[in-house]
Amino acid sequence: MDKVEVLSPAGNLPSLKAAVDNGADAVYFGFRNETNARNFEGLNFSEKEARQGIEYAHKKGSMANITLNTNPRADDPSAWYRTVDVAAEFGADALILSNLSLLKYARERYPKLPLHLSVQASVSNYEAINFYQRHFGITRVILPRVLTVEDIRLLSEKTSVELEVFAFGGLCVMTEGRCFLSSYVTGVSPNIQGVCSPAKSVRFEHQGGQLQTRLGGVLIAQYEKGEQAAYPTICKGCFEANDQVYHVMEEPSSLNILEMLPEVLDAGVTCLKIEGRQRTKSYVGTVTKVIRQAVDAYYKNPDQFRVKGAWQKVLNAASEGSSHTLGTYEESWQ
Repeated sequence: MDKVEVLSPAGNLPSLKAAVDNGADAVYFGFRNETNARNFEGLNFSEKEARQGIEYAHKKGSMANITLNTNPRADDPSAWYRTVDVAAEFGADALILSNLSLLKYARERYPKLPLHLSVQASVSNYEAINFYQRHFGITRVILPRVLTVEDIRLLSEKTSVELEVFAFGGLCVMTEGRCFLSSYVTGVSPNIQGVCSPAKSVRFEHQGGQLQTRLGGVLIAQYEKGEQAAYPTICKGCFEANDQVYHVMEEPSSLNILEMLPEVLDAGVTCLKIEGRQRTKSYVGTVTKVIRQAVDAYYKNPDQFRVKGAWQKVLNAASEGSSHTLGTYEESWQ
């Protein structure tokens, strides 16, 4: 049987090499500008580094995908179109896009370059997937992290487009890149800023013997002395609802689908994506290695596959809140 692809993040060249050296079938990264949704200071690739990264991946038998998942500026879209050109020139294996004009440009100018529809497009039904395939020739869609396994299975039955899902890392339960809760409290777009909680809007304050975390002045959570504090995001905050204070939307933990790996693969998934271009080289290498081992173990003996405790221990250490969740893979959202 064809193995599912393990796709790893790369925020810089050392992380790319760590991913490839630890078994990634492919890596994804963006350029050091506004063309990708992880536009952090000190991260991403110059054109020289991008060429080196693609060459390194190819030399080791891996693929390299370029992330180009923000919308071009109305006053000057040249950087976005140039990134398409550079990616094609450097021999990228795929472009990850969401903007219609960029999809059209890439399709017409480089018809042999595979196009992957970014999760930023928020496509979660087969009619939309097939629309993008028909008009722009996409070969893969990256699904949002709000679908159940049964949802994914139904999609695979209705489209010939490859399905890529998030397997480990940050869990987003909002519309990817367009979280109105985040933009409401911070005043900026999470798409352009590259993060739902910009560092300039984050505060850690001590009040009454407790540690409080705030985002844009909004109280997100309170922690007792010695309690581990999570980075403040609106969706993972503690709020009062029905006279109780609890994690109303999602607990501060990382997505980890290993416990449901057989079910996810059986649903027709082509690629397992690890989230975390903003994370360290150590994170990328460690998580890639564990996911690689788990996938290989499954294909070696699918009927006897069991998740090793050692795998979960390592992944929990790399997780937000040192814990994990299956997210909507096991939950039915109303």
